[in-house]
Formats: sequence, C-alpha cells, structure tokens
Amino acid sequence: MQRDELADLTAFLAVADEGSFTRAAARLGVSQSALSHTIRRLETRLDIRLLARTTRNVAPTEAGERLLQTIRPAFADIDAQLAALGELRAKPAGTIRITTPSHAARAVLWPALATLLSDYPDIHVELSIDSAFRDIVADRFDAGVRLGEQVARDMIAVRISPDLRMAAVATPTYLTAHGTPRVPQDLAAHSCINLRLQTHGGLYAWEFEKDGRALNVRVEGRLTFNTVEMILQATLDGFGIAYLPEDHVRPIIADGRLTRILGDWCPPFSGYHLYYPSRRQNSPAFALLVDRLRYRG
Repeated sequence: MQRDELADLTAFLAVADEGSFTRAAARLGVSQSALSHTIRRLETRLDIRLLARTTRNVAPTEAGERLLQTIRPAFADIDAQLAALGELRAKPAGTIRITTPSHAARAVLWPALATLLSDYPDIHVELSIDSAFRDIVADRFDAGVRLGEQVARDMIAVRISPDLRMAAVATPTYLTAHGTPRVPQDLAAHSCINLRLQTHGGLYAWEFEKDGRALNVRVEGRLTFNTVEMILQATLDGFGIAYLPEDHVRPIIADGRLTRILGDWCPPFSGYHLYYPSRRQNSPAFALLVDRLRYRG
C-alpha cells in the first residue's frame, strides 16, 4: 500500500465517523476542500462510490460500509500497537477513553481516577457520560462501564464495584400526606418520578424481587427525567416517590430528609463491570487503570 492510500483511508474513516466533511476536516487539521479532493481520489482509484452526500449529512454507501468493516478493526489494532509502544517509556502515558453512566462515573470511576492521575501525570482520561449503550469499537472507546448482566459475552469484563441495590424513597412529608406503600402494587396510587432511558427512549420499569418472586412495576406520575440528579432533586422537593441507587441516597436517608420504603423488595444485583474487546492490545496505562478499578471484595 502506498503512503497516500493509507492517508486516503484515514480520511474516509474520519468522514464516516463524523458524518460531516466539516467536522472531519477539523479533526484531521485540513481544509474541507482538501478533504473532499482526497475522498474523490479514493473513490476514483477504487472506481466505486463510498459516501452518499446530501445537503445535511454524509453517510457511507453499501460499498462504504463494507470497507469500514474491514479497515476499522485494522486501524484499531494499529492504534493499540502504537499505544503499546509506551512500554518503552519510563512512565506510562497515553489517553484512555471510556463510556460510562453518570452514577458509575461518580461512585466508582472518579475515586480511582483521582489517585491514578495524581500518580501518573502523563496519563490522560476522557469520560463520556452516557447511559445509552455505545459500540465501543466503532466509537473508538478503549472501554465501557455497564452492569455485569448487560455486558456482551464477546467482551472481557472486569468487576469494578460490589453488588448494588436500588432504594424507593420519598420525603417524610409526602408519606405523611399520601400514605406509605407496603407492597410494590401500592405504587399505582402514588405520584412516582419516572426515568426516561436513553438507549431505547422508554420509561424504566421499577424492578422488585422478594422470596424469589420478581415484579416489574410501570409507575405513573407528573414528572419524568433522564438523569438521576434531577429525579433526586424533585423527590427532595416533595413531588413523589423515586427509585434510585441506594448509595446515591444513603446519606440523605441517614439525615432524615428521605425515608426508604419497600426495602425488603430490593435485593442486591450484579455491580458495575469495565468491559473491552478481547482482541485489544492493552497499553501500560490501560493496564494500570484496570488494576486500580478491579474490585477485590
């Protein structure tokens, strides 16, 4: 392969990833006209159309998708091998990109990262806070964080947290005014604060279990949010019952601002795992991160 052919493929991958010549040109540090010329040169050489252009966006054609499936893993392997050269340095270095839900970022990742970054100043970390599922290979993340039960089987998964529990909570004032639910079915008579899931756009069904009996409850109320922080604030302001990670509300329960209900219906479930492709060539920086995050119980 000639050097300019490799550059052309790099340019094509950038345009496909960004879905825009303008953003891809900024990412590559070239002019938009130069990038357009590069793509035309590649399409001319291959004698096939790789990108479908409209006034609003750019998307790969069927041939372009086939080419992407070939070159993405190859370029990912090249990036991994270049990162592995850090082993020859006196200190681990490089950038690690992770996609993670906000709760995991705050409760699990940041405590470990704060010490890691202090110890190794040449390591850089980018956290993409996102509760939607991401294709970490296609989106060029080094790793992702999800609950153990949600990790795909073809990924390496490293446990990074203990088991988790959910907690149904409300203010004492709300419960005094509206009564305290004794079983999950009682929630139908209450104003509950819903969570909108980013992955599929649906509402989260509250998951309960007791004595081996699982029960999913679709709750109703006046408020719906897509972040835990806003749900918590609305709950503290007395707008209803919320279903939140236990560690997120434990201090607030302890100081009396929230009361926990249905505690016997909320058993532990599998905690957070860091996951990454099995074929990944781990850099020293990434290996250090995994070791810092690994849950040892």
